[in-house]
Parts: sequence; structure tokens; C-alpha cells
Amino acid sequence: MIGAGAWGTALSIVLARGGRHQIQLWAYEPEVRESIEKKRSNTLFLPGCQIPGAVHVTNSLADALSRAEILLTVMPSHHARCLYEQIKALQPTAKIVVSATKGIENGTYKRMTEIATHAAGIKGVAALSGPTFAKEVARGDPTALTVASTDASVSALVQREFSDPMFRIYTSDDVPGVELGGSLKNVIAIAAGVVEGLNFGHNTAAALITRGLAEITRLAVACGARRETLSGLAGMGDLVLTCTGGLSRNRTVGVELGRGRKLRDIMAGMHGMVAEGVLTTDAALGLASRYGIEMPITEQIHALLHEEKSPKDAIRELMSRPGKEE
Repeated sequence: MIGAGAWGTALSIVLARGGRHQIQLWAYEPEVRESIEKKRSNTLFLPGCQIPGAVHVTNSLADALSRAEILLTVMPSHHARCLYEQIKALQPTAKIVVSATKGIENGTYKRMTEIATHAAGIKGVAALSGPTFAKEVARGDPTALTVASTDASVSALVQREFSDPMFRIYTSDDVPGVELGGSLKNVIAIAAGVVEGLNFGHNTAAALITRGLAEITRLAVACGARRETLSGLAGMGDLVLTCTGGLSRNRTVGVELGRGRKLRDIMAGMHGMVAEGVLTTDAALGLASRYGIEMPITEQIHALLHEEKSPKDAIRELMSRPGKEE
């Protein structure tokens, strides 16, 4: 496992519980390795959650990759290419990469499995996504996700090896749909947070989520996804969770923006935690421009994040757009 943030740590707990697997967990931060080794807890990113003894943590990428059969990557999206290139240079034994990172690379607009294929040179790739908060997964709440691969044998293997009574995996061959649903929903979650920060009610939030799903679906379908995938766990399921749940980092950023705080101050207070939607906004608009797709909510969030636009002005512009058919 590459990445010992909150989500990576939670996945290590799931995969190691009951002695099902031996996990080699690579942590970038030395303090994370020390915390897990001494306290069996990631006190920096996922405090209060006990990590099984079958999880072995290391700061050495080579050690983490040695003897691995499956490589599960959970790094922030902006570090993905660099890490995949390092992985390739180390010639890993793993023949399968499962990406659990939700993001799009800025500049190239590539999805994480595309980067894994090109930069790491591994052909057996899959994307794992769905409505998940790391803390709830770590404590054993019933959770359902989707794993997508163009190779049915890869998705079937991941489904078999990752599933347990509290962690249910569905399979799909729609890799673009699963990855884009998990990435683009973070932008809409920022918008949902803005709605909360402005003290608007449930009417506004429901409209935002619904129109956000329409926006995500338009772009994903243009990129080759199937519409029905965006109605599933990796689309609507993840969108509803991230837009309404108090544990969402992206929603939290939006709440603070809605209350008038500046982005730089919000990010400075997150103590190393990543809100992927802040970076994904640029990539989403780049993809939208490439395919000629209208994304009004994403455009307003980009203006809020990067042009210091007033949240009330953004809402006003969205509501005053010319009338259309749904």
C-alpha cells in the first residue's frame, strides 16, 4: 500500500483485519511510521483507530514493494506521477495496481489509472471508489464500493481479496465513469459546503446536488463513461456522502469559504490533509473545455477558489442563468 493518510490507513485496517492479508504500508512521513509502530495508531491522520499487527509500516518504498502481489495506491493525486515513476524504477513484483486516489492530473487531465499504466508500466490496473469516509471504514461500519477494470479477471480478483462482511465490493468495467465520478464530486462538495456556510437550507442543497450530478454526468459521458455508472456508488452515492457528511474535507473547505474566509487560510489550517476538489477544479474545467461541456457550478467554484469571487455573487449568477429544460 502506497500512502498512509487517513484513507490509506483505513484501507490497511480493512484488508488486515481477521488476519486476511499481510500489508506493507508505505508512509511518507517518519512520524506516521513511528506512531504506527509504537502505538498501532496513525495519530497524525486517523487518530483513535487501532491498526492490526498484520500492517507493517515503512518509509522505504523499496521495502513496501518487495514481495507484493497487489499494489494499492492511495497517494494524493498531485504526487501520483512521481510515485508511479519511482515504483517503475524499483521493478515491483506486483502485477496489479488498484488506485484508490480520487483526482485528475492537472495539465494532462489524465485519470489515475491512466498515469499508473503509462508511468508505472503495469497493465493490470483497477480503480476503487465509492461513498467512504475513512473513519467510518476504519471502525467497521458497513460500506459498499465499486472496483472498475477493463480486465474482468482483475476486478474479480480485487472483489474477492478486498471484500469482507462489512466491506462489500461491486465490479464494473466502466473505469472512466468510476474515476471521474469519484473525482468530480469533490468540486460539487465544495459548492455544497458554500451553501451551508451561507446558511441556506435543504432546498438549496438538494438543488445543488441534483444539478451537480447532471454536470458531472455530462462531462463523464463525454469522456467515455456510461451514464448509469454516475447513478451508482461511485457517482451519486459518493456525491451525496461528500456533499452532506460533516467528515468531508472538501465540504469543510466550502463551508469556510461561504463564511468569508480566504482559501489560503483555510488550507493552512488543514494540517497536511488534502482536499482534492481544490486541485480537481482546474482539471475539470480543462476537460470541459476539451469536450465543449458546460459546467456552471464548477466555473463558479473555480472563481471562488482562485479569483476570490464573493460566494453570494456566485450563487446569484447561477440562479440568474437563462431558463432551460431539465
